[in-house]
Amino acid sequence: MTLAGRDFLKESDFTADELDHLLRLAAELKLAKRSGAEVQRLAGRQLALIFEKTSTRTKVSFEIAMRDQGGHVSVLDPSTSQIGHKESVADTARVLAELFDAIEYRGADHANLEELARASSVPVYNGLTDDWHPTQMLADFMTMRAHAPGPEISYAYVGDARYNMGNSLLVMGAIMGADVRIVAPRSLWPSEAVQSLARERA
Repeated sequence: MTLAGRDFLKESDFTADELDHLLRLAAELKLAKRSGAEVQRLAGRQLALIFEKTSTRTKVSFEIAMRDQGGHVSVLDPSTSQIGHKESVADTARVLAELFDAIEYRGADHANLEELARASSVPVYNGLTDDWHPTQMLADFMTMRAHAPGPEISYAYVGDARYNMGNSLLVMGAIMGADVRIVAPRSLWPSEAVQSLARERA
């Protein structure tokens, strides 16, 4: 299976088999790194990291993963770029696509991410928007698989589930066949549109 060239804007961009493939690949890479057998497959590749929202774990995770694989990263944040201000999102995407092999974006408005992906000729990855956090879901499911006693995964999300983490945990769980519980007042549940998407993909 090859997923080369694909954007990853939200969990529903992929099938269960494709997400399973990504999770298995991630587990293999983690094992290879720990055993000292990692092969650098991204030598000479360039990744742009756009951070309109600040980040610690997402930033260093992308940086370390790219460097472990022999690639390079350039970090763009509000203090070092004009994205969405003096330059449109689409113009930024077209310019960066000429210089980089892929673009990661972490910001508020999911519509900006979608515009970036439409205008870019290289893959775009969602490092977090107000609506979705798919790269975090890969990390969460990888961790749950490593610690689950069997193939079945069951989890609960406690708290305000109207935004990225609640949305992503519900939809990712539905796609992957997990037993997902949202523990919150109905007013803090994911939107009906997100619930409908989860039902469609379950």
